[in-house]
Amino acid sequence: MNNNLNMKCGYVTLIGRPNVGKSTLMNHLIGQKIAITSHKPQTTRGRIQTVYTDDRGQIVFLDTPGIHESKNKLGEYMVKVATKTMEEVDLILWLVEPSTFIGAGEHMIIDQLRECGKQVILVINKIDTVSKDDLQSFIDAYKKEMDYADIVTVSALKSDNLDELMQRIYDRLPYGDPFYSEETLTDQTERDIVGEIIREKALRLLNDEVPHGIAVTVETMRTRKAATQTKKKKSKHVHPPKKGKQNDAVVGTDNGGVPDLEAMLSALKGGEKDAADVSTETEIMDIEASIICERDSHKGIIIGKGGSMLKKIGSQARSDIENMVGCKVNLQLFVKVRKDWRNDQVQMKNFGYKNTK
Repeated sequence: MNNNLNMKCGYVTLIGRPNVGKSTLMNHLIGQKIAITSHKPQTTRGRIQTVYTDDRGQIVFLDTPGIHESKNKLGEYMVKVATKTMEEVDLILWLVEPSTFIGAGEHMIIDQLRECGKQVILVINKIDTVSKDDLQSFIDAYKKEMDYADIVTVSALKSDNLDELMQRIYDRLPYGDPFYSEETLTDQTERDIVGEIIREKALRLLNDEVPHGIAVTVETMRTRKAATQTKKKKSKHVHPPKKGKQNDAVVGTDNGGVPDLEAMLSALKGGEKDAADVSTETEIMDIEASIICERDSHKGIIIGKGGSMLKKIGSQARSDIENMVGCKVNLQLFVKVRKDWRNDQVQMKNFGYKNTK
């Protein structure tokens, strides 16, 4: 028996229909982006665990896929992940949108909440999209359906009322020792997060018919030292790069074997310091990843005319990955077709969606 009466610690899951803002809320509660987000439903496909620790204790958040009517084996997997997680936690946050209409999807969740018998905090999200005068009517509509441990209205996107929600969570958790060290933030590996970042950018950039049928696999992640520039004799005058091929080569390169552009610009501003006089000891991470799709026509859309769409996905993903790993990234993306992989359990397992017992 745990007798620590100084800290509140427990597991808390976020459940709800697709696109109600579960991942956005979790990211804002812990103060860092771990789960990917997009306006397209069913963005989250697996259980993502994050850890929040402060003087009050420790909360282990479990973000889950949206509960929806399954149309393939991947959909069945996602719903199983969400429902199974409800059985393993101390507290459930049920996220809903501000509305007086409670549809079949919400009633399905209500039945599962009643069956699991856990404490439930109803979280009415996206209150920044409605009038404050209407909030009580939304609360009253959901109060008629079942009893809750608490009801909190928030805007995850605007970070409104999140401190209040966090305190309500702590109020409902048991006393105990932390499960993880203070430094622990997530159970996701760096490779997992890289794959999800790439998938997020694809979700945001591609049209509606493609995103649900894609997966991302990260084949290689290797770190190497960037090429070190040799010190050259200082020149009294610095000549800017000539227009044409030479300039294009400097700006368009993506690896560590070219002059450092920032150093060159700095040298040009200084007027006396040669760009080649700067020595670098930075690292570069080489990443190779594949975007998996189900149809040849989708492959063409993902690549885009002249590779334009794939370049956009890679450019946006590279920026986020560099912020995470803290060094330059050389990202190489490929597109592969695996027909109907969402109904193939073997391929699903290969892409990281393992069976849930």
